[in-house]
Amino acid sequence: MTNRPWWHDATGYALYLRSFADGTGDGVGDLPGVIDHLDHLEYLGIDLLWISPFYRSPMVDGGYDVTDHTEIDPTYGTMADFKALIRQAHARRIAVVIDLVANHTSAEHSWFQAARTSREDRFHDRYIWADPAPDGGPPNNWVSYFGGSAWTFEAAIGQYYLHLFLPEQPDLNWRNPAVRQMFDDIIEFWLDLGVDGFRIDVAQGLVKDRLLRSNPVLHVLRPAADRIEQWRAFEHRHDVLQPETIDIFRRWKAICHRYDAVLIGEVSVGDANAFAFAMDSGGLDIGMWLEVMHSEWDADALRSVLSGPIERKGDAGMVGWLGSSLDEPRAVTRFGGGEVGRRRALALATLLAFLPGTPFLYQGEELGLEQGEVCDDNRVDPVGIDAASGRDGCRTPMPWTNGPMHGFTTANETWLPFAADAGTMSVQSQRRNHRSQLARYRCLLAARRAQLVDADPTVEWLDFEEVGLIGFRRGVLNVIVNTTNEVVEIGIHGQIVFDSFGLLDRRVGLPSSPGVVRARIEGSQAIVFRGV
Repeated sequence: MTNRPWWHDATGYALYLRSFADGTGDGVGDLPGVIDHLDHLEYLGIDLLWISPFYRSPMVDGGYDVTDHTEIDPTYGTMADFKALIRQAHARRIAVVIDLVANHTSAEHSWFQAARTSREDRFHDRYIWADPAPDGGPPNNWVSYFGGSAWTFEAAIGQYYLHLFLPEQPDLNWRNPAVRQMFDDIIEFWLDLGVDGFRIDVAQGLVKDRLLRSNPVLHVLRPAADRIEQWRAFEHRHDVLQPETIDIFRRWKAICHRYDAVLIGEVSVGDANAFAFAMDSGGLDIGMWLEVMHSEWDADALRSVLSGPIERKGDAGMVGWLGSSLDEPRAVTRFGGGEVGRRRALALATLLAFLPGTPFLYQGEELGLEQGEVCDDNRVDPVGIDAASGRDGCRTPMPWTNGPMHGFTTANETWLPFAADAGTMSVQSQRRNHRSQLARYRCLLAARRAQLVDADPTVEWLDFEEVGLIGFRRGVLNVIVNTTNEVVEIGIHGQIVFDSFGLLDRRVGLPSSPGVVRARIEGSQAIVFRGV
């Protein structure tokens, strides 16, 4: 097993740059801030750091609207800062993966500024344009991930352009060779600077149907439908996951593997079969499976959402597991909030840590942070009809200390307000407490590192007589979570290697004992043990 790529045993950390740490004192997180806190990632036991976009951008969508893919936006620092980050992360044996925003550019990108001037302009075909429908409306029924039509009319040339996100984010035409060449060059530019791979934003969305056919309608939309309901009203047969997208993955993988770099795809599809289609391409090394963040706290629901991608993807690639992200409400809040939510979030993280694949912690997850409440006056995210339905709540700044501005910045205010639990849940507070959420996450990652060396990749899901338990076995390794609020007793015989509550003895049912003993598992507790 010594020839496995370095990312096979890695634990990832998803870092939202604007909210991690401010090293320049303007209230916005930046690259110097990351450098200042690499020790936290090393202390936690992180191997792979994924950083959200830092490219030149007008920041309409937090940097996911790019005007130059090879320049650092001054908001985040300089190229010298980025090179220093690479050096210092590598000195701590932490790989650095950066976001590759390839589905679209900013509307202010020089390409699009030229493309919108004339149908004859040489840059026009680098984006997706179409004539109006016979009634003058959009060319088809495609909707944006952010709600509303995916088409905007450009009166100067009498055509619509496509944007699966905001109108300020026009989609690139991946059937144009010039687009493919530009991104080959972008990838090699960053690899030459020492990055260890890329996380492809909207990996499933790059190539669109050549004929721009309308998607089949699954149900009629309500007039007041939100963006999620709008998206789910259609079968996305023609606007995402086209077969030609697979060719792009393979092309990029060939480049990345010359540098021993990893290719990760944000495969935002809700169906495990569609996920398997993307993974079976032989292109992506890791595919991020996002449906875990939509699961209820229920044993059957969790088993269904966790087993699907493992069973269907076959031997191709690996699953990237996330319990929280920069786009979804935090797991602690989703699972009830407070101490109950924190216990459940850690139990979920335990399942993800020991499944085959690569688990990613989203910044603040290791602290047990809850979703921030951002009032409409402080709203920044352009998505959602109000602050509550947008993404600001999962992007509030990281609390490092108990002092003024929680050690995030020396400025008098931050780009977003802190979550209400920032003071009590800061890194400083939790480093002093060996029973804290941070301490338990650190123990979890240490157990993962120790136990998964050459672990059996085969997952055998366990069936229990007791209601509300979910668990699986990988060789001699067993993981069990109690999703109920009641104490459950089960028979086990082996060595406890991790307990999310930190209460159980290290050995249960010693080998010299006559048989299986009963172990008490509290509500929302996770245990990991080696059978003997």
